[in-house]
Amino acid sequence: MAALHRSGAAVTGGGMRTGGDGRIRGDAGAGAKRGGGDAGAGASWSRLADGAQQSLTDHFQSRLVGARWLHNTSPLRLAQLATFNYWWLAHAVEVRVDGAERRGTGGGPDSAAVHASAQSARTPSARARIALAEKTYAGILCRNRGLFNHYFDDMGWLALAAVRLFDATGSERYLADAEALWEHIREKGGSRERPGAIAWRDTQLDYLNAPTNGAFAILSARLATRVAAREGVRAGAARYAAAADESLEFFTRTLVAGQQAAIDEGLPPGPADLVADGLNRQGDGALDTGWLFSYNQGLYVGALVEAFDRTADAAQLDRAVRTAVATLAALAPSGRFVGEPARLGERGGGDAGLFKGIFLRYLELLLERLPVDGEGFRMLAPPFTAMTDLLAAAVPPPPVGVSRPTSPLPGAYPPVFPLVDDDWAAPPAAPARTATRTTSPRTTATRTTATGTAAPTTALTTQLAAVMAVEARARFELHRASRTTPPH
Repeated sequence: MAALHRSGAAVTGGGMRTGGDGRIRGDAGAGAKRGGGDAGAGASWSRLADGAQQSLTDHFQSRLVGARWLHNTSPLRLAQLATFNYWWLAHAVEVRVDGAERRGTGGGPDSAAVHASAQSARTPSARARIALAEKTYAGILCRNRGLFNHYFDDMGWLALAAVRLFDATGSERYLADAEALWEHIREKGGSRERPGAIAWRDTQLDYLNAPTNGAFAILSARLATRVAAREGVRAGAARYAAAADESLEFFTRTLVAGQQAAIDEGLPPGPADLVADGLNRQGDGALDTGWLFSYNQGLYVGALVEAFDRTADAAQLDRAVRTAVATLAALAPSGRFVGEPARLGERGGGDAGLFKGIFLRYLELLLERLPVDGEGFRMLAPPFTAMTDLLAAAVPPPPVGVSRPTSPLPGAYPPVFPLVDDDWAAPPAAPARTATRTTSPRTTATRTTATGTAAPTTALTTQLAAVMAVEARARFELHRASRTTPPH
């Protein structure tokens, strides 16, 4: 993310309770009791997700060129009109694919033939979401004049979006784009001093940060599975798998440096399990342990989930649960994330609006893999559902004369998903305006009012994170309702 202005202060975490030795109990491959999910809840969240998807179209999509151009704010700010945020739009592609998969594309590391055979089974809604994703992706390449830019984390995000598009469409060109981005990132940004590490940008090759390395670890793991699914390309898959292992090893040993000692000492999840933002940012070899951001924690969780999927090593889930528990204790102690607002007026402004959505995306993938009667699931599912419930609370009441269903979510009428504020529980607050009134030649009086002010602004990142979280909750409810045992 180009020139992100980070304003986070040091954060220390309190621990949530686990087993006596601090380890998360339960074999993810063991049988679990039925998740207790409710198919009705899944349907309600799916409807809400449809409304959230529509909010992106209604509030952010260009009326002139459509999904190829999403505006950075709603209402539109002229100062933001021409600003191109490559990595924000990569997440917009992923969000559209979320909606398409929920509505029936399947998705996953299958062959192109499998995807092609499923084309006719897709719902109109799924096909429409895929079309939006492809147009937004094409818009990124057009505005960027190709795949590559100067920031290796940006390119990692786009490569992940390309893999998701390959999963949804079976089109080899998206997989080729992801592989080309991976090759460029590794060749141009790979550290020669620290195996597995990737630099933040091409003008600062000795600065190694969590967003870049987390995205690269996940990308490497996903390419390993997708390439392995193609006939006769075993050598390439092994190369990606080795890079995923090497990248995760660097991430764990360097950016989550205290975790192994905490595990060895039998300590519960806590600050040692949290991801530092980066290494050597100022050329002094220091680790930015005081900068804690939710998306960095989510990327580590996601990389561990991918490692589990490839190896079936339950220790990877144990580490993921520890970091997720520590993240919620440190960054969301009151039940919602604080301190990560989308400050559009600052340098790199708006980036932080995406952070908690990214964390919840990967937290949900972790929850899918945990036994529902295990301690990790019991600790993490309630805060996940409580945080996403904030988004349901932001939905306006039904129209006059339409009764609200017993579900807390809209069900009897199409939900109108609002623009949301950074805390997700309400629409953005109208900014105060200071008015000056002259009472005498030497005296003025000021007063602050919200009356008559311009419409409050929501950043695209804030809305994307909200849609990401609603889609994650819809996936969680549908998965919980259907499973009797966790996937192996």
